[in-house]
Amino acid sequence: MKHPRKSVQIAAVGILLSVALVAGVTHIRNLQPFRDTSGYVATYNVAGDFDQTNAFFQSLGTNGRTCATCHQVEQSMGLEVKHVRKLFTATKGKHPLFAPVDGANCPDIADNSDPASHSALLNNGLIRVGINLPQNAEFNLTVVRDPYDCAITTDTKTGMPVVSVYRRPLPAASLRFLSTVMWDGRETIAPLNNEATFRQNLVSDLKHQAFDAVMGHAQADTPPNDEQLTEIVKFEMGLFTAQVSDNRAGPLYAARAKGGPLQLEAQSYYPGANDSLGSDPHGKVFNPKVFDLYANWLPGGPGGFTQEADASVRAARAEIAAGEQLFNTAPLKITGVRGLNDSDELGYPKEITGTCTTCHDSPNVGNHSLPLPLDIGTSRSAEHDRDANIAAGLAELSQPDVPLYLITNCSDPQDPTRRVAFYTSDPGKGLLTGKCSDVNRIKGPVLRGLAARAPYFHNGSAVNLNELVKFYNKRFQMNLTETHRRELVAFLNTL
Repeated sequence: MKHPRKSVQIAAVGILLSVALVAGVTHIRNLQPFRDTSGYVATYNVAGDFDQTNAFFQSLGTNGRTCATCHQVEQSMGLEVKHVRKLFTATKGKHPLFAPVDGANCPDIADNSDPASHSALLNNGLIRVGINLPQNAEFNLTVVRDPYDCAITTDTKTGMPVVSVYRRPLPAASLRFLSTVMWDGRETIAPLNNEATFRQNLVSDLKHQAFDAVMGHAQADTPPNDEQLTEIVKFEMGLFTAQVSDNRAGPLYAARAKGGPLQLEAQSYYPGANDSLGSDPHGKVFNPKVFDLYANWLPGGPGGFTQEADASVRAARAEIAAGEQLFNTAPLKITGVRGLNDSDELGYPKEITGTCTTCHDSPNVGNHSLPLPLDIGTSRSAEHDRDANIAAGLAELSQPDVPLYLITNCSDPQDPTRRVAFYTSDPGKGLLTGKCSDVNRIKGPVLRGLAARAPYFHNGSAVNLNELVKFYNKRFQMNLTETHRRELVAFLNTL
């Protein structure tokens, strides 16, 4: 007897070629597949078909934006830069996405139809975020490069400096696995590190985030009411996005694989699950085999070499399975990562031998199951950075043209008499706490639905997954062969 949930997924993929996937979808079916670069992506909504009368899809502000403006169902509930460019061309910059408040490089632009005024969004999919520099900041912050003349402005209410940073919208799906809300954790008002309070706190945090989004991104004059916020969060909490079919390997749940959004929704989770630093509250030892979606597609496995698939399909499945194994096992030399190598609790290790799963430890999800913001170097400046591994990694990326800041007056945690400085495009969590120890530290996001929401990293500096893998290969001295890189990309495209 077929499992009813799996039957729904099979039926959804079975009609892939009969579905007209066009912009401006007026009715979104549950598990409706959408085309992306490597196959099809789908979102499972526990409530069924998408109710577009939900407050998530309604304009609650003054500039025409909704939550869906930056969180498109066909783009893994995120925002793909190719969509941004098509939208700008089609509307000549008049779509609400390009509202000057944060959809332009600076909020005081003269001509909203000028592509140059929206270059950060058009080139790297970045939204401008203005954050007040904390009054008690331990560090000094100055502008090194200001391409748009608004790197630092003044808050008219507080008189404090407002620092502009440029970030990618995070997907509004698979939120049940979050350990931190937003890249820098600024919406994690109630902590998400305790199993007993996790759901209650997550709902509270997401309501706070939705409130701030309506008041800020949508420029509301009237605050959203609790009923609207509850409606938004209930909808978001029921969404699970994942790649459902691959161009070469076919359905990602076929032949005993576990890809797709239904399997993701069923994934067990609790704060600290499989924590790589030994803090799993259930006392379980870290298992570096974080992903096991395609283990049955390995050579000799029960799924990848079944007679139901031809040779090319079997080869594609074997490649994906090999990429998953690499993600779980390929050794990395973790050096110069703030949050790990400078950790007093870990004994200031100069080098940690790990794998991708050291930082992406949440089973079959890929974020960290406890808050662990890290500085892996993506905000740094290759021109100014003395770390050869960071510079080599950055050389593989398409760095955005955004402001560059110099942070000074920070002491070396191992030698308080020694001062260190950082050239950075985004001080990360440090902009919230004002602490030197938090400078440049950003969370690792949920890794599902990647193929539909390029570019990658918080600053959109990896145009595609190939660039992303090349960055990690150089940054952490993985010594991957061309075959290995291709296998890793194939795997990441199936998430």
